[in-house]
Amino acid sequence: MSSGFSVFVGNLPYRATEDDLGHYFSQAGNVTQVRIVYDRQTNRAKGFGFIEFANEQDAQNAVNQLNDTEFQGRNLRVNLANQR
Repeated sequence: MSSGFSVFVGNLPYRATEDDLGHYFSQAGNVTQVRIVYDRQTNRAKGFGFIEFANEQDAQNAVNQLNDTEFQGRNLRVNLANQR
């Protein structure tokens, strides 16, 4: 089991960086890792990623506070990530 709690972030602007996302999501709590998913062949962002928080409450805060908020001109979709 992971030591962190992740949220899925969809509808990301293609120009967004991991630093941009980390800064934006830090308003919800302690961000420990940010990962934007890229296409392996084209190396272009796929428009989604994952933010990991130090605890479950911070992850839930991100969903409650940041889902459907505007980030760089696009409304983000923020949900708790599925545990595998």
